[in-house]
Amino acid sequence: MLNIILFGPPGSGKGTQSEKLIAKYGLKHLSTGDLLRHEIATQTPLGIEAKAIMEKGLLVPDEVVIGMISSALDENLGVNGFLFDGFPRTEAQSEALDKLLELKNTEIAIVLALEVGEAELISRIQHRSLTSGRDDDANVEIIKARIVEYHKKTSVVEDYYKKFNKVKNIKGEGSVDEIFDALCKEIDNHLS
Repeated sequence: MLNIILFGPPGSGKGTQSEKLIAKYGLKHLSTGDLLRHEIATQTPLGIEAKAIMEKGLLVPDEVVIGMISSALDENLGVNGFLFDGFPRTEAQSEALDKLLELKNTEIAIVLALEVGEAELISRIQHRSLTSGRDDDANVEIIKARIVEYHKKTSVVEDYYKKFNKVKNIKGEGSVDEIFDALCKEIDNHLS
């Protein structure tokens, strides 16, 4: 099973590249935000618990998120693998995910980290603001703060997976196809 974590700061092209990778490799997109909304909408026991926690203004605990991921893995047994998006964000979440995957006789195969310079990220996000309708996409100070926050949070996850030699840094600048080819090259190297 090919399980991939795709990292990248806001504006790095994760969304675009995720769609292409999912199509090429037959992966299931696993976004914790989407899982949370689905569990709440279908009123599963985990969804009910998560909604009650969120209504108090609290973050959903890792155990609940891991439970949702476990359910998603069980519901999609026929897929070639999963593309994790938005999770894990901490070392504890990384360890919990690895334990869960081990129980399911699989593991994270590769962590792909898109690297894009700050000036390029700001330019992309400001350009995106023309169509996104998000005011925060047009404000340079907010964009810079989001980039700093991303680096603070994800560096620990990257460091965690580096211990297992699973992180591949990919230059996230160039054309969409050039970046996609670089991602595919790393995945194909891993598969061979």
